[in-house]
Amino acid sequence: MNTQLTAQSTSPVAPHPVATTTSARSRWTLLAASFGFLMVSLDATIVNVALPTLGRELGAGLSQLQWVVDGYTLTFAALQLSGGSLGDRMGARRAFAVGLSLFVLASLLCGLAASPGMLIAARFAQGVGAAVQLPASLAMIRHAYPDAARRNRAVGVWAAAGGAAVAAGPVLGGLLLVWLGWRSLFLVNLVIGAVGLAATALADSTPAGGKRRLDLPGQVAVMLALSALTFALIEGGTVGWTAPPVLAALLVAVAGGVVFVWWERRAPEPMLPMSLFGHPVIPAASVAGFAQNFAYYGIVFLLSLFLQGERGESALATGLIFLPMSIAAMAANLLGGRLTSWLGPRSPMLAGQFLFALGLLGLLVAGPSAANWLIWLATVPVGLGAGMVVPAMTSAVLETVEPGYAGVAAAELNTARQVGGAVGVALFGTLVVGDFLAGLRLSLAIAAAALVGSALVTARRVRLRRG
Repeated sequence: MNTQLTAQSTSPVAPHPVATTTSARSRWTLLAASFGFLMVSLDATIVNVALPTLGRELGAGLSQLQWVVDGYTLTFAALQLSGGSLGDRMGARRAFAVGLSLFVLASLLCGLAASPGMLIAARFAQGVGAAVQLPASLAMIRHAYPDAARRNRAVGVWAAAGGAAVAAGPVLGGLLLVWLGWRSLFLVNLVIGAVGLAATALADSTPAGGKRRLDLPGQVAVMLALSALTFALIEGGTVGWTAPPVLAALLVAVAGGVVFVWWERRAPEPMLPMSLFGHPVIPAASVAGFAQNFAYYGIVFLLSLFLQGERGESALATGLIFLPMSIAAMAANLLGGRLTSWLGPRSPMLAGQFLFALGLLGLLVAGPSAANWLIWLATVPVGLGAGMVVPAMTSAVLETVEPGYAGVAAAELNTARQVGGAVGVALFGTLVVGDFLAGLRLSLAIAAAALVGSALVTARRVRLRRG
């Protein structure tokens, strides 16, 4: 797909790219970026099947288990904008190597944790590493593949690695949990990270973006807003929504969000240039990314608890129940990249969001007593839909901005995605307190409605032209 957009040279919106051939270093770049995305995506879901085990062996309660999941996604979300700016400033490949190394070290600390607090702290550290390396991985691809058609296919491969990891996390987690124990779920990153770092050494070098300073006031504001929001959603279901700490956290979240937008409009070197939102694709992709992870992470979190806690399935059986969804997601990621090259991003995004919603409604209709084969059947469109959307919305964003803003634009999209995941886990976790099955049904309905709403935004706002 080629996109022709009119913009001034000083705008972050990209001009029409020039076609180039794919070099060996470009392929190493794609391999490194894909391994990095695989690793950070895997850790978003692999821990879900181990939650009951963590509860027993570390003495963690429901809110602590939510923080084990959300501590990672929260930090990941809150620091990505700074991570994207850092990558644009110091060079994407160097930032990628730094973030990947930090993630591997934090994974080792997770595997050595002796208490819920230690594990949650190490998960926060993982989020820092992921926030640095993920936007850098997309900026590396943007630099290595300036031709739009080749880049769309490369993004499809990158998305397939991450999407398959997200979907396969419960399967691999179940296997590792049975064979090697819960610590192996984190220690496996040492092997994956070593492969990623080796490929990084052979990847394309990327130029630094100049002397853009880190936007510390903006970073503090967004961190406060997201931390307070997640705290309120998790603790609200435990201590009550009118409890003073919850109300105070909600006020801090709103105030932090308002201050962030105010500051970013006035900062001389903002972490998130507001001019990015001048093109309708950026906010539309952000809405789609939020809804995508809101539905996916939240529902996988609940289904893992439901299958083991309510139906008595083993961790391995729970992981295998997710296997058809995993295969569907990986296939759809690869197909989504090619469809985006042929049709543009709008059609794959719409088809994926409606398929995802259809699968969730299928789970809702099937009910809690459904046979495993019915759950398999319902989760296939979930995997297909989720897998199809990611490469399409990512390609749309990368084609909209010029290379010098690729890191921050990728960070903005993935911030929206990770915020969606954190909110989904936090909100759906509170809904199942007291009556798990009623809360699960309501969560499925909310997730499906969010996807349909984001599809309507996509239909109206994503109109990249081919030419």
